[in-house]
Amino acid sequence: MSVMTENEENGCVHDEVIERVRPEMPPEETLYDLAEFYKVFGDTTRIRILYALLESEMCVGDMAALLGLSQTACSHQLRVLKNSKLVRFRREGKVVYYSLSDDHVAKIIELGMEHVTE
Repeated sequence: MSVMTENEENGCVHDEVIERVRPEMPPEETLYDLAEFYKVFGDTTRIRILYALLESEMCVGDMAALLGLSQTACSHQLRVLKNSKLVRFRREGKVVYYSLSDDHVAKIIELGMEHVTE
């Protein structure tokens, strides 16, 4: 049987639900880190870069040309993505190539795209 209490501030409260869910809640710091992670996806330019990198590893020049950006603007966004561990890079002589850091990033982009195009 469901035990429900009422209080002025929150309305109805199902005590057993609260007691079941409370231990499963991650620490506040972890939730903050997750929110910060998702903020990176809040910029269309960064999403465009990530989407391009789903298809192929690319250098800054190729990415800038594809997306109609200056190399400086593209580099700035790549730095944000790199600092968030969403992209990685490798050097080949003077050229730096970028790619998605792992399959998790590809899955996040693909699931997000699936969600918005339903």
